[in-house]
Amino acid sequence: MSASPVTLMVARRVASGRYHDFNRWLNEGRELAADFSGYLGSGVLAPPEHDDEYQIIFRFSSNDTLQAWERSASRHAWLIRGKGLYDAPCEHRATGLDTWFQTGAVGAPPRWKQAVAVWLAFFPISLIFQWMFGGVLADWSLVPRVLVSTLILTPVMVFVFIPLSTQLLAPWLQGKWSLTNVWARLRHVHRV
Repeated sequence: MSASPVTLMVARRVASGRYHDFNRWLNEGRELAADFSGYLGSGVLAPPEHDDEYQIIFRFSSNDTLQAWERSASRHAWLIRGKGLYDAPCEHRATGLDTWFQTGAVGAPPRWKQAVAVWLAFFPISLIFQWMFGGVLADWSLVPRVLVSTLILTPVMVFVFIPLSTQLLAPWLQGKWSLTNVWARLRHVHRV
């Protein structure tokens, strides 16, 4: 099985009056990362107006290649050069779909449970979409019809319904709920 790509997201608040220096330093770090094996790309999300927190994203082909970059002397020296340009960073790693299903220290559930949770979110929303807009889109050719439906449904699924599904199904996804547990609880309630 091949390793999954890993995304490192870092939030850094720029020190007052240091935006120019911070941006120069940040671009240097992105160039350093690009020289490492497994580097897939990086990006920077500038803060909205009246905010000073930048979101920096580094993507590597695997956790091993990300760790090689993180442990490197060149990255360490780059971080030292950045002292005073930003406040303490907040870091988060994401690997594939598992990040939707991880809660705290609990690892991701089995893939089949993840697939059930995604399907339980996807099916009703797709059904409603087709009921509401299927007639309008029916005369369109295949590619535009699929393009429009996926452009509308993907953000709705990613930002609303998959998180809702995983929240509602959390006990089952984490292995804290099963039919055996439910049956035992029902029998206990019946005896009382």
